[in-house]
Amino acid sequence: METIRLILVDDHNLFHQSIGQSLKKEERFTVVAQADSGESAIGLAAEYRPDIMIMDINMPDMNGMEATRQILAENAAIKILALTMHSEKPYVLGMLNAGAVGYLLKSCTYTELLAAIETVFYGKVYLSPDISHLVTNQVINPDNFTTDDLLKLSPREREVLQLIAEGHTSREIGAKSGISSKTVDIHRNNLKKKLEIHTIAGLTKFAIARGITSAHL
Repeated sequence: METIRLILVDDHNLFHQSIGQSLKKEERFTVVAQADSGESAIGLAAEYRPDIMIMDINMPDMNGMEATRQILAENAAIKILALTMHSEKPYVLGMLNAGAVGYLLKSCTYTELLAAIETVFYGKVYLSPDISHLVTNQVINPDNFTTDDLLKLSPREREVLQLIAEGHTSREIGAKSGISSKTVDIHRNNLKKKLEIHTIAGLTKFAIARGITSAHL
């Protein structure tokens, strides 16, 4: 029986430790690492090259969507299974557009989680029954939701956008990202130009609507 190698990514340590302990009891699975942020997930993905990464969306510093994009840009063979509390359309479509091949809600049963892991491992897409209609409706009746604007942004700009939406100052963003506050201001101005949004409130609304952050106005 082929072993499925997993990395768990969730900033709630109690949650991923509990899931990790359960999965370690399954002969079919091996949990090779656990991460509590998008940034650490990228490093662990490069180090361990797992079969599947079980990814939360809202995490500090780098969200699950951006982490998914960067991980798959380096190794497209890794399969990303989203496991999150969010059932709203921007989050679902955002993760799928980023490259995730599965989307589960944290309200799912443990049996469903195991089924989802097996499904994506064998090259199929798994969607929680509670959100599958969103994807079907999007195909049949596409509305104005689009990620085209996100494609205009560089990975650094998306990172800065998330931190802006979460209320951080330029100095705080610079410290978190390892860049100067002046460079942060340049990214901030580029965001306004590319997105044609000229206020912080507008940028925050955009980030929330696209599922980049769970911040609230």
